[in-house]
Amino acid sequence: MNSRVIRALSSSAIMLAFGACHSDSTGPGDGGNPLPPGLTLKLDPFVSSGLNSPVFLTQPLNDGRIFVVEQGGRIRVIRNGVLQSTPFLDISSRVLSGGERGLLSVAFHPQYATNHFFYVYFTTQTNGDIRIERFTATSNPEVADPTTSKLIITAPHSTYNNHNGGLVTFGLDGMLYAGLGDGGSGGDPLGNGQNFNSLLGSLLRLDVDHGDPYAIPSDNPYVGQANRRGELWAKGLRNPWRYAFDQPTGLLYIADVGQDLHEEVDVVAANRGGVNYGWNVMEGASCYNASTCTQTGFELPIIDYGHTGGACSITGGYVYRGSAIPGILGHYFYSDYCAGFLKSFRYSNGAAVDQKDWGLTTGAVTSFGTDFAGELYVLSGNSVLKIAQGS
Repeated sequence: MNSRVIRALSSSAIMLAFGACHSDSTGPGDGGNPLPPGLTLKLDPFVSSGLNSPVFLTQPLNDGRIFVVEQGGRIRVIRNGVLQSTPFLDISSRVLSGGERGLLSVAFHPQYATNHFFYVYFTTQTNGDIRIERFTATSNPEVADPTTSKLIITAPHSTYNNHNGGLVTFGLDGMLYAGLGDGGSGGDPLGNGQNFNSLLGSLLRLDVDHGDPYAIPSDNPYVGQANRRGELWAKGLRNPWRYAFDQPTGLLYIADVGQDLHEEVDVVAANRGGVNYGWNVMEGASCYNASTCTQTGFELPIIDYGHTGGACSITGGYVYRGSAIPGILGHYFYSDYCAGFLKSFRYSNGAAVDQKDWGLTTGAVTSFGTDFAGELYVLSGNSVLKIAQGS
């Protein structure tokens, strides 16, 4: 997140939160339709009490439960709209939480129903390092076994407490992806954004079905290159606070938090590795370091908005793929931690079209979530809201 915002809001337990520049102008189709006239949306309460700093929501395929990650180190279960009292997992004693640190996401294996594997992304209690670990659900499907933890990958992050990234998820190709921030402070003083020998400031791609604890996919873009980590899929990210794969279109959407002037959304083909999003040479579509900015080889964002109207830090969401609101099918939704708005756009022919401010605001939006039916949720404060069609 923006370093100015961290200083102002550090007491909040839920504060989390480019050749020439080019984009995928000839990539996959957008998979959506223009917004119908007169369509309105609303935010319906889904869970209004009982949660403590929720930062992520997801649902495994064909599982009746919805899982919510609490920043402090617990994963909670919602069944039939009711928050269950017993946590699915509690590793709070191992998690350093507060500011942008904590337990930040969970990813269920595509074969979770049979192998019971799930993966969590958190910052360690000892020094704030980033860890991704695999856990296994027990014979009691309502409770996971914390003793089954297996380290997948770790990245040092003890110098500064911010820009931890935080999302681990499975991609369209079955690989495990993780978005890591640049390591913190403002302006990337550690230089991780363009350091290809660092895991920070990157999107990682791992094969957790082979190797121990993982294999590096042979088609990762930097495999075998000197001073470049093979785990890297993309580089030049400041603090990707949520990214999303859209299966029907084969697109990847990344919301990357800016410094002081620009917030951005990037859209590329999900199978396109080796993309450099430009930080800290670029901030959004503009030069951040004017003395060295050439823009060569960097990816320009599809959306770039400034810090007007109270905006400070983008919160990325998902492309709507549900059935309850046909009018927004194929539209990507996002918000801002400070402004709390709900906005969307549709990606078409390399541009953001049908850009829409839905006129809905809520408190600090920490994350979005989606269930396996494609319906969307907004996490704000200690509540979960569901996006629904207005009257």
